[in-house]
Amino acid sequence: MNRFTALAVTSIAMALGLATGPAASGIGTASATPSGATAAPAAAAYNCSAGYFCIYSDWNGGGTRCQWSDKKRANTADDCSFIQRGQNVRSVWNSTGHRVQYYTKTNYNGRVGSTAAGKGGNLQGDYQIRSFQPQ
Repeated sequence: MNRFTALAVTSIAMALGLATGPAASGIGTASATPSGATAAPAAAAYNCSAGYFCIYSDWNGGGTRCQWSDKKRANTADDCSFIQRGQNVRSVWNSTGHRVQYYTKTNYNGRVGSTAAGKGGNLQGDYQIRSFQPQ
């Protein structure tokens, strides 16, 4: 019985430790990107108003949020404080009714990924989203 209890406690501890690790790279169920994919957290973890496309400076919808209700934006740095400071985008949420395609450069250049309507997740975290438009 003691051996079983010790094994069970160790297994639970390992499972909890693995579940609390850093955010994985990729775009979750939000998009298929060259970097891979991981499961996106529930929409409740993200604060993104209906009809908006939201980007965040931290994983899982944390940090500073920038959001837009317009369908496309040629330069996100025009009105996003953390992009202006040179910070990368670590997560996104798409509360629009269409897939949003995003780019690492202004004016829709350097396509890096897309996110389906009603989806979101963690990004690779090593780039900025500088423009976006419907796919």
